[in-house]
Amino acid sequence: MSDPTPVLDDLYEESEELDRLVADLPAERWGRPTPAPGWSIAHQIAHLAWTDRSALVAVTDPDGFGALVEQAVAAPGTFVDRGAEEGAAHPPDVLLADWREGRAALRKALCAAPPGARFPWYGPPMSTASMATGRLMETWAHGQDVADALGVTRTPALRLRHIVRIGVRARDFAFLTHQLAPPAEEFRVEVTAPDGTLWAYGPEDAAQRVTGPALDFCLLVTQRAHRADLAVRAEGPEADRWLDIAQAFAGPPGAGRAPGSGRPGGARP
Repeated sequence: MSDPTPVLDDLYEESEELDRLVADLPAERWGRPTPAPGWSIAHQIAHLAWTDRSALVAVTDPDGFGALVEQAVAAPGTFVDRGAEEGAAHPPDVLLADWREGRAALRKALCAAPPGARFPWYGPPMSTASMATGRLMETWAHGQDVADALGVTRTPALRLRHIVRIGVRARDFAFLTHQLAPPAEEFRVEVTAPDGTLWAYGPEDAAQRVTGPALDFCLLVTQRAHRADLAVRAEGPEADRWLDIAQAFAGPPGAGRAPGSGRPGGARP
């Protein structure tokens, strides 16, 4: 993606949508549990605020970001949770203001980044577009947790295309995190966008294929629903294995959701 403007704009819209979900919540509802064990709505927003701040350091102070990496290496099992816990302890108005301020500062820094810039991260270095795509994916996924906690069914938007793309590109990473050799051949991935158009990746004649609604594919690769509760289908053994382990996020494999828990919003395929 040569021009990061579209994904930066979509990240802004995704963040604003989530902001509208929580902006007027009474203070006591910020403590409502979400599907992520041990995480309330406040934890979800605190995590996004913490990660936005980390991304801002990576963009504006690459050398200083090295200290954050050292902290992550020193406490691999608790580093992320600690950031969420610290933020969730703040009053909701303070937490909300911090999230807004941090994401605005990150947007400004990414918009000002020179063409071809690359930034350090907890995994491989990232371009401006990749950093924004990662932030959009996380904002959407954690926003889904918040929506689930509030019993809200969100309307899928065309900006899901960024999450689909990162999910497809992360195929080999998913295999490697499970100590599995990535398949040598490309897969064909065809998902139906919210407006009914087809988003397709990979060769048309590929033997290994994945099909389904874009929303369901995004829920799968962000591990917000189990594949048994989604209308994503695989053809071929390697594609089938991928649907069991797919993840669009960096870090170790997540526990995911249990089968039979249904789709967010209560609907089933």
